[in-house]
This record gives sequence, C-alpha cells and structure tokens, in this order.
Amino acid sequence: MLRTSLTFSWRVRLVQTRGLLSGPDPIAWAGRKRARGGGGAAPSRRLRRRAGDAGPVCGNAPAARPGRRRYTCPAVNVIVLPTYNERENLRDALARIREVADGRGLQLHTLIVDDDSPDGTGELADRLAREVPEVSVLHRAGKEGLGKAYVAGFREALAMGADRLFEMDADLSHDATYLPHFLRLIDRGADLVLGSRYVKGGGVENWGLSRRIISRGGCLYAQTILGLPFHDLTGGFKCFRREVLEAIDLDAIDTAGYGFQIEMTYRAHKLGFTIAELPIVFVDRRVGESKMSNDIVFEAMKNVWKLRFSGVPARRPCR
Repeated sequence: MLRTSLTFSWRVRLVQTRGLLSGPDPIAWAGRKRARGGGGAAPSRRLRRRAGDAGPVCGNAPAARPGRRRYTCPAVNVIVLPTYNERENLRDALARIREVADGRGLQLHTLIVDDDSPDGTGELADRLAREVPEVSVLHRAGKEGLGKAYVAGFREALAMGADRLFEMDADLSHDATYLPHFLRLIDRGADLVLGSRYVKGGGVENWGLSRRIISRGGCLYAQTILGLPFHDLTGGFKCFRREVLEAIDLDAIDTAGYGFQIEMTYRAHKLGFTIAELPIVFVDRRVGESKMSNDIVFEAMKNVWKLRFSGVPARRPCR
C-alpha cells in the first residue's frame, strides 16, 4: 500500500493500455531477437548500504558523503528520475510509481538525480527517501544538462545491481501505468524499449502546433541523417537492459540536452542490440516550466551530424 505521506489526488488522465498484454503487439521491432528468461515481477526489497560505506540517501539511511558505493541488496528495476526544480511534481510522481509497483507486484526502485535545484527539490527528495525504502537520491553539484544527469544516474543504478534501467520524467508527462509493459517487452527479448509517441496507439496531449512540428520534425531529421528505422528518437521514456549500458561508452557521450536521447538509441542500434517501440501517450506538464530551449534544439541538430561521421562502434564488444 502507498504510505500516507505519498497520498495524493491524481488528476492526470490515465491512458488506457488494455490490449497491450494480449493479442498482436502494436510495436515496431528492429535488430536480432533473442529469447531471454526472467520476469519483471519480484517482491519489494529494501536497498541497504553496508556499514561504513558512503552512498546516496536510501530508504531510512541518513545522507552520506559521495564515495564508493556498495549495496547488499540489488535493485533489479531502477527508474532514473532526473530533477531540476520539480518540487511541485516530485511527490505525486513517486506516489504514482509506487501505486503501479504495489498494484502489479513489481520491484521498482526510483533513483532521483537532482542537479542542486534552487526550489528545494533535493531536500524534498531526501525526505521522501527516508520515508520510502524504494527511493534513493543522488545529488549533483549543479545543472549540467539532462544527458549528464542520466549518465550519472546510470552509473549509480548499475552500481546498485540494476538489470533493467528506466529513463522517466519527473513532471508527470510519462504515465507510470506503462512501466509493466516496458518490462514485458524486455522479457520478450528486447534490449532497449522506446516509449514512442509516433507509432500506432501513441500520441501527445496539450501541445501546441509549434511544439508538435519541432518534435516530429526533429525525429524525422534524425531518422533521415542517421538511417534509423525508429519513429520516436527524441522521447525520454525508455527501458534499457543492463548489458546495453555496459556496452555503450558512456564517457564518450557529451550531449547535454535532448540530443542525448537520439545518441543513446543510435549507439545501441549500431552495437546490434534489439530495439522495440512501445506506444505511449505523452501528456504535457501541468505544473512547472519546460526545460526545452532553442540551444537544446540546435545542439541536437548539430550532434546528429557529429554522430553520422563519428567512429561510433558498429558492433557489440566481445565479452
């Protein structure tokens, strides 16, 4: 059950996802399919640090200074949730995740990555982590962009022992009811699942015409230049199998903004991983300000050409 501290009034319309668990899947597959075992459901377990280890705020543990982190209980499914000035949304976002996890019997650990938000998001995250064992916090010194925050979060989640790692927004734009369906596709053999607004069954809500043109045009632009078969390259609702992030050279990624999303998918595709698209409906934030800017758009446009002519590895490294 949800803890009292996370009780809230859910006002965002839930997106109907019935039919995704049976019948033909409205997803686009590319790459080589491989059968793998392992289910998404598992009993909820508290993540603990060994005595004397430094690490993030986790469960009821006190905040610790940065350092080498070791964990006695791996978090199998970790949602990396970057935040910057999301104080008004964070409690509701976590409550929705916990509602889905508890209702579906899923082990879902949320790692909040806060870039020293001036509105107090980091302090709120620490309080929530002390109240909820399935939440931990990674504090960063300052705002360096979405890509840097995700890379830091990925490294932390891998250190936790995560087998499947999610990207997800903290502004309630991404509906948590999709989380089990991402895991279902991973269990069916996908290495990376993209939440796609631009396949049958997907869409966006509460966007103006200009925002729709920029988003759709950016996807088509990247598809054409990079030769990718996927429909939504700029979306930020994804699920990675651990092996994908271990194979990608995270040190080589220097995209700060939303071009990071394009780059991660491109690198995974070039390495030969199996990628699937799951239809999602993206609902624009109702509270707070969008982080989108002209600089972010231009960075993404330039980075596509940089990727096109760079020496991105074209096959999976030998293990």
